[in-house]
Amino acid sequence: MKLVDNKATLSFSNGSPSVDLPVYGGNIGPDVIDIRKLYAQTGMFTYDPGFLSTASCQSAITYIDGDKGELLYRGYPIEQLATHCDYLDTCFLLLNGELPNEQERTDFHKLVTNHTMVNEQMQFFLRGFRRDAHPMAVLTGLVGALSAFYHDSTDINNPEHRRIAAIRLIAKMPTLVAMSYKYGIGQPYMYPQNNLSYAGNFLRMMFGTPCEEYQVNPVLERALDRIFILHADHEQNASTSTVRLCGSSGTNPFAAIAAGVACLWGPAHGGANEACLNMLEDIQRNGGIAKVGEFMNQVKDKNSGVKLMGFGHRVYKNYDPRAKLMQETCNEVLQELGLENDPLFKLAKELEKIALEDEYFVSRKLYPNVDFYSGIVQRAIGIPVNLFTGIFALARTVGWIAQLNEMIGDPEYKIGRPRQLFTGSPRRDVPAAKK
Repeated sequence: MKLVDNKATLSFSNGSPSVDLPVYGGNIGPDVIDIRKLYAQTGMFTYDPGFLSTASCQSAITYIDGDKGELLYRGYPIEQLATHCDYLDTCFLLLNGELPNEQERTDFHKLVTNHTMVNEQMQFFLRGFRRDAHPMAVLTGLVGALSAFYHDSTDINNPEHRRIAAIRLIAKMPTLVAMSYKYGIGQPYMYPQNNLSYAGNFLRMMFGTPCEEYQVNPVLERALDRIFILHADHEQNASTSTVRLCGSSGTNPFAAIAAGVACLWGPAHGGANEACLNMLEDIQRNGGIAKVGEFMNQVKDKNSGVKLMGFGHRVYKNYDPRAKLMQETCNEVLQELGLENDPLFKLAKELEKIALEDEYFVSRKLYPNVDFYSGIVQRAIGIPVNLFTGIFALARTVGWIAQLNEMIGDPEYKIGRPRQLFTGSPRRDVPAAKK
């Protein structure tokens, strides 16, 4: 970051001396006011619930312009990456700052592919869970347990350990997600197959069985790969901030990523596409497409308590750039599988049509977001709704690792320690005991 030829002056109406604060600028995006010495100079903290106006770090990984509807990974527009690159190319970019050349691409793909198996003891650990456990509960445990199985790469301050842990996590997450799915439905685990692509291998581990050879559908393979790319990173969101905060204590990379998985599970974050499909299924049960208009009227009524899931976004005040890409993929998948007339998908299309044309939703910029379309695509592929967030965690793992590595390498990083505005009782004494 660079010091801007400008400063912020904080003045007080009670006559206290004013304070000059330095202003720093990045390459693009808003400048920041440096308040690190504010407490020492004034005895006061800032108050910013949810950190909505606070830059907690400097980062060179992902940039979002919510007003323009722009998302850049290392400077590259998401539209170009999703069209011209695959997920492992994107992983290389996020981890290293540049897209791989031909040799680097070959080596990186081979390196990840050769680490997709997990320690055989992991399946015995998995058997300790109930069969009907939520996959995210299982996945949180499995990822955290990796530090017990791969304890030769748990020193977060050792660059080589972090590199090995990064490859292991990226390579093994599809295997762990597929294992948790197979365990829940009582089918045997499918070992990874190294001649398949990252997405193709995952599809086979999910839906193949030892009974017959599994043929990867290239349309579904590309759709899943695009889902992974679109979810690979998204700046300083709740789960990424969790990984950074957890990692700032010096804990091992596996534990930090497990914390990210746990945070992502929340319905306001990674669980949004699961909530979206549950909403569609509720509408379908209550009358289907004939009741869409009635449902949307309830959404408009603030007193109804009915929420429209999969529309609008906390950051994007314009169209989510990932949603347009996912919409294309959604149409391709539905056409490939002959599901254009599936009642639930027709219902989703009608919901989309109303949201894009109705002045109430258009004026509030409640456009369909990536969760809306990715949920539809995953259901069409055959992924159960309660595993949607697990797919999200699989994709986001590389972003978490890149952010964690960047933080460790930042000379300004410190253990996270937010402050508070205390509103409890002031000091008081315990009453003397009655005799």
